[in-house]
Amino acid sequence: MDRIRFVTYREQRILLLDFTNCRAEEVATVSDQVPTVVTSEPAASLLVVADFTGAEFTREAVERIKIATALDRAHVRRSAWVLDDNLPKPLYDSIRSFSAREFPVFATREEAFDYIVS
Repeated sequence: MDRIRFVTYREQRILLLDFTNCRAEEVATVSDQVPTVVTSEPAASLLVVADFTGAEFTREAVERIKIATALDRAHVRRSAWVLDDNLPKPLYDSIRSFSAREFPVFATREEAFDYIVS
């Protein structure tokens, strides 16, 4: 669970989903764990940053992300992703479409945190 944790940034509580440098299998495993944490929080209460820097993706990993993002939609107030051109646009678009959510993308975790708390 070290990859799913709450952090404080500018006095705001943020759920950090740390996928940095994960292999595709680990991306899938962590994604499966996310809804348990997220759905235990009140509706529309969470600020979430998912950092995928250096992560690997397969179709299976993307499918698991799609399910997690759809399941936790009601509990997330605002979210942002950190990517480094490692997720092809068609796969990113399929996640957005399936989950009916927007995921603004940033180059660094700090930029994502700044957006989330603004």
